[in-house]
Amino acid sequence: MSEATKQILLTGTDMTRQQLVDIASRNFNVELDTTQLANVQRTADFLAEKVRCGEPIYGVTTGFGSNADKLLGAHRARDELPGGNPEKREGTLLEELQHNLVITHAVNVGKPFSTEVVRAMLAIRINTLMRGHSGIRASTLQALAELLNRNVIPVIPEKGSVGASGDLSPLSHLAIVLLGEGEAFYQGERLHGGEALKRAGLSPVRLSFKEGLALNNGTAQMLATAVLALDKLETLLATADLAAAMTLDAFAGRTSAFAEKVHALRPHPGQVETAKNMRALLQGSTLADIPYHLVPRFRTWLADSWTQAEDQQHRFDIAWDYVPVGQRHGKEAFYARFMPFKGGKKHQPQDAYCLRCVPQVHGAVRDAVDQACRVIDIELNAVTDNPLIFPDVQGRTSAAGAGCAGAVDAEDALVIEDQVISAGHFHGMPLALAMSYIKAAIPVLASISERRLNKLVDPATNDGLPAFLIGNEDATDSGFMIVQYTAAALVNDLATRAHPASVYSIPTSANAEDHVSMGANEARHVLEMTEDLSHVLAMELYTAAQALEYRQDMLNAARTLAARGDCAALISKIHGAPAPGHALYAQFESEVQQLMDALANAGQFHAGDAVQAALARIRQQISFMPRDRAMDGDIRAITALVASGELVR
Repeated sequence: MSEATKQILLTGTDMTRQQLVDIASRNFNVELDTTQLANVQRTADFLAEKVRCGEPIYGVTTGFGSNADKLLGAHRARDELPGGNPEKREGTLLEELQHNLVITHAVNVGKPFSTEVVRAMLAIRINTLMRGHSGIRASTLQALAELLNRNVIPVIPEKGSVGASGDLSPLSHLAIVLLGEGEAFYQGERLHGGEALKRAGLSPVRLSFKEGLALNNGTAQMLATAVLALDKLETLLATADLAAAMTLDAFAGRTSAFAEKVHALRPHPGQVETAKNMRALLQGSTLADIPYHLVPRFRTWLADSWTQAEDQQHRFDIAWDYVPVGQRHGKEAFYARFMPFKGGKKHQPQDAYCLRCVPQVHGAVRDAVDQACRVIDIELNAVTDNPLIFPDVQGRTSAAGAGCAGAVDAEDALVIEDQVISAGHFHGMPLALAMSYIKAAIPVLASISERRLNKLVDPATNDGLPAFLIGNEDATDSGFMIVQYTAAALVNDLATRAHPASVYSIPTSANAEDHVSMGANEARHVLEMTEDLSHVLAMELYTAAQALEYRQDMLNAARTLAARGDCAALISKIHGAPAPGHALYAQFESEVQQLMDALANAGQFHAGDAVQAALARIRQQISFMPRDRAMDGDIRAITALVASGELVR
């Protein structure tokens, strides 16, 4: 590949997912390997010779599907019908068969696919035809490549493929533009196909033997949408890890559940990778694994909450509860390790599942994506049309130079059957089942994200943060309450779309095609679902950023207060203390002094290095929200930021 010209060489055997994304989304052009192009032409010449010899070949000298038992004649019977007009008909019956296959199969409905999807479909179709087993001429394949390189984008409505015999209808919308028919986008305009070709300096193609079938019989739509969806999902998986890490830092959560030795005992690849990523994202955090007693809980700000002028800037007050000596019986070992103050963190050694089980859940989704990638990497360089042509299989009458001399005997007939084989590579079930797996995985990733978001805004579960992450001093603020509603609605929508299309086959072509994959619907659904998943993760990051700032600011306010050495000021933040003069008051003061020393010596409280960087990037566009404001602009900004992939890049 040349970066200067942004060209990718297609050979039919080694195209990668990244190359397809570059062609689809970054407008890279394609170049056809000249050696392989010669093999493509050799197969076309071989097929032409078989047709000249009068040998019956499915889809070339016979009809398609349920018409496969109909052989094409030497002349048009319909010209003998009343009103027949043979003078106006161009080309042979064999050419008409291919032409009609394309123009009658372009019947998709719905909104057009994006330019990215169509460019991916073009590249996939070119690459598979480069294998040289489809019978297409080199000139027709080059014309298809020029369509892509000159950015003539066929208008392909989204809905109408059943995923066997391949993506017949959408690929017919793609191929029909080559014939000067249909519609195409060119330089921002939606034009008739012939006009688009003319403006791009291209000419229509007249299809030859099997070329219509070669162009529309394959898995290009489902594969294109699947590749683009998985490209997005790989970024979204990294985004999900980042969101989880930011949320865990906002909770001052526990990292032991991510330890390498833990996951060595259950080494699912995605789980191990996720745990490793979480450790990296949380590296440098002074919030994670913090002692329980250091973390204060939120208390609503009042005019007399802070006595020092420099503290009046705070958007909160802070508080702890003191655990009296009489309540420590049987818990002496615990209080020998931790101080007797309850703030924001519950005294429990493990976090909720939505935090603790991130490796198991995110990791399982990673494994599903990896499995789909394995299937797709094979499909990208596979031959997916029908019938398949093997010109190198030789018999006596098909040997070089033998021509059509003599009758075809039984042995040679068997050789012919080995040279042109009807099979089922157009069937999309490998892709359909892989996409079914992904359809089930996407709501799982969205659901655990929404649970983390909900935990952040619920005062019963957010470990001492304010309800709905807003000060609400005057009881007029809703804060982040409705952000969780939106996330919940998206998760429900994703869950209702997770039912696999691949389990529900509807026969077609008068039951000649009696089992289909529905893989086109499956992959299209997955691509659409990635957008809602992206939005859910954006909602979590938006919420986690607010929560993280509260947590950092509250802890650092406590640290600043302690660093002044004013024990009375810290005591004013502690509830349940014995009264001065009480027999246990001296012990209380001593324990407050220990808390003060621990806070003063703790150093600045902050998130992990990667989480800090992500927070800083979010804050470039979205400021902290101390009281209610219009949030629609914030939502647009965070969803665009996540969709761009910038946070994880």
